[in-house]
Amino acid sequence: MTATAPAPSLNLPGSYGTCPFDPPPAYTAAAHDAAVTRAVLPDGTACWLVTGYEEVRAVLADPRFSADARTPGFPFLSAGQRELATAKPSFIRMDDPEHARLRRMVTKDFLVKRIEELRPGIQDIVDRAVDRMTDGRTSADLVADFALPIPSLAICLMLGVPYEDHDLFQSLSRTLLDNGTTLQRAERAHVQLMDYLAELAEHKRRHPADDILSRLVARDDLTPQETASLGFLLLVTGHESTANMAAISVLALLRDPAQTALLRDDPELVRGAVEELLRHLTIIHLGLGRVATRSVEVGGVTVPAGDGVICMLSTANRDPSLFATEGGTCPSELDVTRDARRHVAFGHGIHQCLGQTLARVELQIILATLLRRLPGLRLATPPDQLVYHQDAIVYGLRALPVTW
Repeated sequence: MTATAPAPSLNLPGSYGTCPFDPPPAYTAAAHDAAVTRAVLPDGTACWLVTGYEEVRAVLADPRFSADARTPGFPFLSAGQRELATAKPSFIRMDDPEHARLRRMVTKDFLVKRIEELRPGIQDIVDRAVDRMTDGRTSADLVADFALPIPSLAICLMLGVPYEDHDLFQSLSRTLLDNGTTLQRAERAHVQLMDYLAELAEHKRRHPADDILSRLVARDDLTPQETASLGFLLLVTGHESTANMAAISVLALLRDPAQTALLRDDPELVRGAVEELLRHLTIIHLGLGRVATRSVEVGGVTVPAGDGVICMLSTANRDPSLFATEGGTCPSELDVTRDARRHVAFGHGIHQCLGQTLARVELQIILATLLRRLPGLRLATPPDQLVYHQDAIVYGLRALPVTW
């Protein structure tokens, strides 16, 4: 039976609780009561919060829910987020057929076989990062000194972006991914990064190399704007999300010595452990937006055409109907032996994260290398003094002081 939800009572975004790894308690409570809940965006607009695993997958796989942020009714949590999504949208903010056309331009570079071929090179990047971090020191900030440089260097090599420019694009990326960024600052950062990539693409046109940008500018079916937009997407998402995921994964393991011991005793567990950490931490804490183009029934509730929907990946990944283990481990606990392969940390459907294979390989190598080379790694500050990017699209740590 289809029903209409009661008047909105849940204000978005929700406030965080005491555990830094958990979704905001209001989202967890909503998920306990119903898989689809009425909610209110910061600008006062009503929308729908989808929290159940099956319901999140249903929305993300349904073409009646548009990913195009320019569609009237698309939900935004801030003016800065609106600017990032609508100014010059990348293919993740488009629907088919345009989405499929642009995504195909870079799919080959992120196929499993291609990424696996990069594994030795990524291992070398990680080993060198450990060497630099530990050279003459017994402590470091794992974010700035380790977690951020690794994916930044890897995506720079793949794209053909000079790594010496990393301070620029990392700073602009953080501005754009912060929900607290004003519209004016977001506009400036967006223009600056797009101009940088357009200039670099023109350089690649004159001096091509074996990299993604060079291959894109050589095509005759892409405009300069589309080339810069593709570079923008890959550069921003290719370093920021993996860097945050790497640092917070290390923190989760350091706070759970029993799970860390399991991994040290059996390094073969690392692949499954990465899937469990992706599920457990789900760094897209604020969800994925969609808008209904037609009236659609989801979880027994009718979502009218023109209504915005936010799919909460974090609560979907804690759904006990799928992720409770036979031994009694509940979904809110970290269990590196859990089969977490069906998680939705990378989304679902045609817009599922293009770079997920690269992220998996990077995380597997980062965790295995740290466990092997720094067996004495531990926190250098009390956990309750750590500061998080709670207002950012990609959740993570501002810094992670460690010692060994």
